[in-house]
Amino acid sequence: MTLKVLTGFLSLMFLVFAIVQYNDPDPGLWILVYGAMFLACAASVFDRYSSPLMIGMVGGYLVLSALHVEGMLVWLNSAHRKEIFDDVAKMQYPYIEEAREFMGLLICLLVLQYLFYRERQAKVLKQKSL
Repeated sequence: MTLKVLTGFLSLMFLVFAIVQYNDPDPGLWILVYGAMFLACAASVFDRYSSPLMIGMVGGYLVLSALHVEGMLVWLNSAHRKEIFDDVAKMQYPYIEEAREFMGLLICLLVLQYLFYRERQAKVLKQKSL
């Protein structure tokens, strides 16, 4: 039950993430990224999983992450690391936006790993009940 509550919280978190992307420079992509995570988490609350879909999401998120690695590395080596959440700084230093997007994708990948764990756990419980 505790994991379902956590998964429900994650689902709502990704819904909020998707909603606040409307003012992003490329909202369609990020609404899709976080909206897919919302749907995957919401389905998991009801023990519905689609491994092929989640594997596809992992692949897509890894590709997007690879496109943002350079910005993340520039941010890590910059003197402006503390400005990661400053809205003005993202205009002055484009790598800050790339670093943010990389971190968002990292969160998605970590949650997908958790969903794979939940799926495996659900299968084990189902087999024990048979």
